[in-house]
Amino acid sequence: MSDEPNYRTGRWALHFEEIDKEIATLAMMCEVPLIQPGVIERVLHGDILVCGKEKPASFGKLRGLLMMHYSDQAKAIEVLGPEQALAIVSQVVDRLRERFGDRLGAPEA
Repeated sequence: MSDEPNYRTGRWALHFEEIDKEIATLAMMCEVPLIQPGVIERVLHGDILVCGKEKPASFGKLRGLLMMHYSDQAKAIEVLGPEQALAIVSQVVDRLRERFGDRLGAPEA
């Protein structure tokens, strides 16, 4: 039984890693500066003008994956509790920032 929480946590971490890596890839393809404040909300609302390149199909997939991320985050919070679930997501995002750096947009100062 003691392995169950670690297994569950690891599965959720892998799940978010895969989704968020694809989100980062699509954001770079569309030249969407995801890290900048308000950009994710604009994507979620379907504002294609946030793109630096016109790629409607990729933007649609990006938007869908962002919606999936937030939906799955809510499920993870139910299963793991808010502290553990949000820690997993934060760790995944930090690793992606290290990997992709400013290619996802520089945060505003």
